[in-house]
Amino acid sequence: MRVVFDGKKKMHELNLANTGSDTARYIISFIEIKMHENGSFEQITEAEIGQRFASPFVRFFPRSVVLPPNEAQLVKLQVYNTGDLESGEYRSHLYLRAEPVAAALGDQGSKKDSSEGGISIRLTPVFGISIPVIIRTGEQHVEVSLDSLQMAGTPAAKQLQVTFKRKGNISVYGDVRVDYLTPQGKRTQVAEIKGVAVYTPTTQRKLMIPLAAGPDYRMGRLEVTYMTAPEKSETPLAWAALTLRP
Repeated sequence: MRVVFDGKKKMHELNLANTGSDTARYIISFIEIKMHENGSFEQITEAEIGQRFASPFVRFFPRSVVLPPNEAQLVKLQVYNTGDLESGEYRSHLYLRAEPVAAALGDQGSKKDSSEGGISIRLTPVFGISIPVIIRTGEQHVEVSLDSLQMAGTPAAKQLQVTFKRKGNISVYGDVRVDYLTPQGKRTQVAEIKGVAVYTPTTQRKLMIPLAAGPDYRMGRLEVTYMTAPEKSETPLAWAALTLRP
């Protein structure tokens, strides 16, 4: 899930739903994140060279909400003061953190550890999700290629390593499909990963793709296609092939 302000649209809406069995309070804020070459993320406070934050130009409301089970609430995001932005991409991540609603002191019960001097500890997990919020403005250009294809993994669990190389002033986002072709030309889809991104300012990302069991990966060919998500009519972004040899 992503929110992209590109063009004249100034507002987006997100539907926040509590699918749990308890009433929860959701705290909403912005955080800043950088992407590493292996696809992992790290929270940061200062932008790196080539990275620009969207949070100064996006307002959202509400900033917190209490939802009973199976209830939902719209979160609205609006861009402002973007008239003088330089061409390119600005990105921050909307962070939605669920916190259990604390019970009243009188409702906590009197259950104690039966051992003398015992200490009782209750651990409550806190769940959260971050959603990229992207502003694109002015002239935008991006190119992506697939490079350094090689087999990895074990004989029982084969993987394909692919390096995505990005050039330009905006990020790329799409789905990855891997097809296996036998020496006779029979085609079989052996892998699919949805929602693969390479965010600015990262110029390359290494991805390990698990391959389906069955084909004889000692011969034939693997073809990797990187394409825009279905809502973008699946336009090809990049393609590469690896000839397999014993």
